[in-house]
Amino acid sequence: MTTEEKLQHFYDLSIEGAQADAQKLIDTHKAALDKMFVEHKEVKNRQAESELKAESDKLKRDFNKEISKEQLLIKRQLSAVTSELRERLFTEVEQKLLEFKKTPAYRDMLFRQVKEALDFAAGDEMTVYLDPSDTHLADAITEEINITGFAPVISKESFQGGMRAVIRSKNILIDNSFTTLMNDEKEKFTLEV
Repeated sequence: MTTEEKLQHFYDLSIEGAQADAQKLIDTHKAALDKMFVEHKEVKNRQAESELKAESDKLKRDFNKEISKEQLLIKRQLSAVTSELRERLFTEVEQKLLEFKKTPAYRDMLFRQVKEALDFAAGDEMTVYLDPSDTHLADAITEEINITGFAPVISKESFQGGMRAVIRSKNILIDNSFTTLMNDEKEKFTLEV
């Protein structure tokens, strides 16, 4: 082999070796870059998922906050409407009671309440109070009951109708006044929605 051939052979081997080394370096570098790319992708995906979850949680919290505000507003409005309806209802009931007081049925009810109270007292001393608006019925009740010394007393305060009776010896108050009955109903009343 001549020197030129040897040089050419050396050159070819050197080039092949250099190309093989270069290819190895390129492959190693490419593998490292691929690995870095995969790791970078995983990090970015985790960051994106984390940001997405954080944003999703924030949106849920904001949504829940808005729903709570709306629910509170609706409850307030419902409460106001319920209160208004309740007041209208009891105003209407008071009007009906005033109309009822003008009927003979009211007079009969009042007489019956006084008789029941007297029966309950069983001879004990009792004071029967009538509403000031029922003054015109006092004499009729006295005549109807027909017990010596019995006369209903006209109350100084109005209780819208009905009667109240006190049996002092037993510390008993019989309260069939419309005011008390209305207040009891107002306390118990709930409007189903």
